[in-house]
Amino acid sequence: MPQQYPFCAVVGADDPDGPFGEMALALLLTTISPEVGGVLVRGEKGTAKSTIVRALAEVLPRIDVVAGDRFSSDPLDDTHLSPDGPFAADAPVESRPVRLVELPVGATEDRVLGSLHLERALSEGRTEYEPGLLARAHRGLLYVDEVNLLHDHLVDVLLDAAAMGRATVERDGVSLTHAARFVLVGTMNPEEGELRPQLLDRFGLSVEVAAPRDPAVRAEVVRRRMAFDADPAGFTTSYAAAQAALTERVRTAQDLVAHVELTDAGLLKIAEVCAAFDVDGLRADIVTARTAVAHAAWQGRDRVVLDDIRAAARLALPHRRRRNPFDAPGMDDDLLDQVLGDDLPEPPEPPEPEPDPDGPGDPGDPGGPESPDGPDGTSSAGDEGTSRPDDVPQDPAPQGDSPGGSGSTVASGQPYRTRLLTARGTGAGEAGRRSRATTERGRRVGSSTTGSGSVHLLETLRAAAPHQAARGRDGGRLLLRPPDLRFATREGKESNLVLFCVDASGSMAARRRMEEVKTAILSLLLDAYRRRDKVGLVTFRGAAAELALPPTHSVDVAARRLEELPAGGRTPLAEGLLEAGRVLAVERLRDPRRRPLLVVVTDGRATSGPDAVDRSRRAADLLAAQGLSSVVVDCESGAMRLGLAGVLAGHLGAEHLPVGEVSAEALADVARAA
Repeated sequence: MPQQYPFCAVVGADDPDGPFGEMALALLLTTISPEVGGVLVRGEKGTAKSTIVRALAEVLPRIDVVAGDRFSSDPLDDTHLSPDGPFAADAPVESRPVRLVELPVGATEDRVLGSLHLERALSEGRTEYEPGLLARAHRGLLYVDEVNLLHDHLVDVLLDAAAMGRATVERDGVSLTHAARFVLVGTMNPEEGELRPQLLDRFGLSVEVAAPRDPAVRAEVVRRRMAFDADPAGFTTSYAAAQAALTERVRTAQDLVAHVELTDAGLLKIAEVCAAFDVDGLRADIVTARTAVAHAAWQGRDRVVLDDIRAAARLALPHRRRRNPFDAPGMDDDLLDQVLGDDLPEPPEPPEPEPDPDGPGDPGDPGGPESPDGPDGTSSAGDEGTSRPDDVPQDPAPQGDSPGGSGSTVASGQPYRTRLLTARGTGAGEAGRRSRATTERGRRVGSSTTGSGSVHLLETLRAAAPHQAARGRDGGRLLLRPPDLRFATREGKESNLVLFCVDASGSMAARRRMEEVKTAILSLLLDAYRRRDKVGLVTFRGAAAELALPPTHSVDVAARRLEELPAGGRTPLAEGLLEAGRVLAVERLRDPRRRPLLVVVTDGRATSGPDAVDRSRRAADLLAAQGLSSVVVDCESGAMRLGLAGVLAGHLGAEHLPVGEVSAEALADVARAA
């Protein structure tokens, strides 16, 4: 097994203000208190995200498990939610390191949850459960690199198991539940697309990681990495003492966390912070409270203080402020400091009773027990109470900046729900929510002799039945052979590459028209985000076309490019179509399973260069000959219309869609009128 880069060798690993310190702190806190709910690490490529996560397991204390149990049961846990149980009271116990289980992006649901043991089913005719990755990750770390590229249904499975602490399997004749308490760690590059806000909220903590900008720090990172590559064993040995000390500190914090006190004043302060940042639901409050307790234990305290709440809020709240898919996660430190104030009030000391021979005093008597109010009727607590969320000034609305360059720039309006645009026919691409496709999930429509999905038991039996006599069966169980296996063929939905080819010429530059066009495109981008599509953006104006955004999963980047898009000049329609064709040809080589859907947004005019109209029609005919699915969004408006976009749609073999009918509500109005 290759030598693992030491956790303590990461620059600033124990310093929250260091380049990687906040990430290291979040990982350590969620291992101290797994109830926090895992960590999502967002950052650009090459920022040591995977290196730190893989190194984490090396510094965690060893755990005791029941010997021979495939589900890593805790000997001290009386419930023993393990299919291999029950275990005797004196069952042998073994100690082993915490496991780091990596979940590949291309994993199937069978591999994650487990499934029927096919070899035993075929050779011995009995049903036996083969555990999946969730069982292996119990009481350990489950790491998903590029979690934003993981299929939504697998993300749902992971997060449900992480929240419930168990996994339930109901498939292929198997029905069981096993413990699955693990620390879920996901890393992602935002340039490859975002997680849905609903899924973001299910991660307990979130951190942003960026490469350090200080040349001295960057040089130290490179120096350590080169030293490790030259002598991995020697480099690791040099950090052995620091690793052992960190392991002991984690063990101490794990023992202390159950005894940390979170006062009512601290809990109220957490609620005020969550209310001030306007987060949805109460999960943020719960996670912040658990994280604050874990941070206090990490610092060796038995009571939560203001610094613990501040550290917890910085980790638990930024990704929960993301309401819209195009919003960027963030944290306003000034607002946080204003809500937190200076310090938490100390819990009141219980009063010592004084003997009174005359019995209880009169509340009005100065010698009697004091009332909550002072002698002058005012509160004895003073004016130093916690600040109210209503008194906190809200962030001012962001002001847009007009990008430089020629042409006018118009902002888009409020996006709306769009009608569904799909690719023609039935594909076989990645699972998604747009076009019809043969996928691993969905409605069962048949069977095949090849596949990686669930076994079609009925068709397997049908395939084996004619061969029983030749195989010597004279009664008893059915004799099966590997060629008899049939796998279920299912029809569901796939994701597509939606390539926008946008006319940004002078004929589109009128403010009202460009605003309507940008709003329609933004709405289609939002729809692509929800359907897990890849998107790209080609624009054409003046005398040429350009690829404004190569195909990517990051629709928020596409939205930013759209907002910055200027308009003006002539209309090189042919160049735009040819550039779109070039982009699709390259993408077809990179991702051949993903079918494209070309969305051309134009009024159909072609005014740049000689024979502009004929060249644009020849370019459209060329794309149509490739069998490309496409839609022409007609942006022409006014009383005098030339209908050129409709002609272009005819040459492309595309659906012709007026921009006013992109909205799903407009489609419903048309249907009602018909």
